[in-house]
Amino acid sequence: QPRLQNKTPASKKKKKKKKKKKKKSLPERNNSQARNDFSELKTRTIAESVVAAAVEFVEEARNPIKNIKWISHGEFTVEKGRKQIEEFISVSDFDPSNFIEKRDLVHSFHYIYRVCWSAPTAVRPLARVSAFAYFTIKFNKSKPPDMPVEVSYVFENSGLIQRPGSIRFREQWLRDITETKQILLESIPFKVV
Repeated sequence: QPRLQNKTPASKKKKKKKKKKKKKSLPERNNSQARNDFSELKTRTIAESVVAAAVEFVEEARNPIKNIKWISHGEFTVEKGRKQIEEFISVSDFDPSNFIEKRDLVHSFHYIYRVCWSAPTAVRPLARVSAFAYFTIKFNKSKPPDMPVEVSYVFENSGLIQRPGSIRFREQWLRDITETKQILLESIPFKVV
């Protein structure tokens, strides 16, 4: 009899342990699922960033950031500045750049040029809209003549100052400006008088 009594409680304990192993509480399952979801998300995020970096690397290899050797302070003239800007952009369908003004600041002169871009088509050889980029050549009064001038540019719809050599000049930015203007023009009803 004592043996039977000992076996009964032990067998009950084993059954209870088996039941405990089989049953996972709801929070345990949610935590486990959450960990799996998190690791999948982390893996996906890492994979996406690797692919994005690879795409950027290939794009840089195909289309390196273009820059030119800018003239020095000693060589600078308004006309040479204009020619350098045209050499830098060297994208088709640009009208020649125009010198707009010279600003005399305390330590430097700012020479401002405007470059006009339009997209004529076979249907409209004279484009109705155009986009402008404004280039500033900064001539520092205190720099030696052999130092290059500083150049920056902005687009008419943006206050973001771009610097040659730090970001690729994209014709697409100018197309976006002209397309936006075209959409605006088409949305305004004109009356023929």
